[in-house]
Amino acid sequence: MPRAIYQGTVIAESNETIFLEGNHYFPPEAVKKEYLVPSDHRTVCPWKGEASYYHVKVGNVVSENAAWYYPHPKEAAREIAGYIAFWKDVTVEP
Repeated sequence: MPRAIYQGTVIAESNETIFLEGNHYFPPEAVKKEYLVPSDHRTVCPWKGEASYYHVKVGNVVSENAAWYYPHPKEAAREIAGYIAFWKDVTVEP
C-alpha cells in the first residue's frame, strides 16, 4: 500500500492513489491533514493547470512546499482534482 512518510511519521496511506508522472497522488481522505500547513506557493503545469501547495510539519520540523495538489485541474488531469502528492523530504513508499 503506498504511503507517505515524513520524520518517521506516516502522513498518508492508501491503495487508491493515482500514479502520474512518477508521483503517487493520494485521495484527500487518505492524508492526515493535521500535518499539512497551507502555503501561498503556486506553480503552473501546461497540461494539469495551477498547483497549490502545503508545508508538511511533524512536531517542530517543517518541509516547505513539500505537498501539492490541483484544486481545479485542466480537463486532461481532472482525475487528480484535490488529490495530494509529496516530494522533497517526504518519502513515498509504493
